[in-house]
Amino acid sequence: MKHLTVLVSGGGTNLEQILKSIQSGAIQNAAVTNVFADRDCYALTRAENWGIPFEIVPRGKDLSQRLLERIPKNCDLIVLAGFLSILDREFCQAFEGKIINLHPSLLPKHGGAGMWGSKVHQSVIESGDTKSGATVHFVSAQVDLGEIIMQEAIALEPNETPESLAQKVHELEYRLFPLAIEQVLNQDPEN
Repeated sequence: MKHLTVLVSGGGTNLEQILKSIQSGAIQNAAVTNVFADRDCYALTRAENWGIPFEIVPRGKDLSQRLLERIPKNCDLIVLAGFLSILDREFCQAFEGKIINLHPSLLPKHGGAGMWGSKVHQSVIESGDTKSGATVHFVSAQVDLGEIIMQEAIALEPNETPESLAQKVHELEYRLFPLAIEQVLNQDPEN
């Protein structure tokens, strides 16, 4: 059984999708063993509803160190599911190749510090891009620049708004994120 730790900051809809995907077998041989949040958020209610231990580790300059001390040694994968704090270089190096993130654009476009949620969708629209999408990538010390695991595009409609784009990207994320997690957890080590 592979052990997942999920880091959250918001509503937890992607956490919910991960849990449903494990339950359905779309993500095999895995369990979310704990959830950490950097603030009080609805994702913690979702964790509680599923019976998963959770803890708030408040934001601050030593957040990465405090998380490092709390994440179980048997953790196979750390999943950032709407986690808004930036993890420091030491944390990223300690779990190199074992931390993944979901970003609501086609990285490397519209990524980096401060690019999250509606800010990303607004940036996509203002840039004149004709497509956006979602990217699952490994986390590195450089924000949103880790190796891409999976990426999928969607077309922008005329008169697209940040809200309409967000809704389309969320639907894509709910399908893409579990596929990427399954791939990372259960890929053949020879490949």
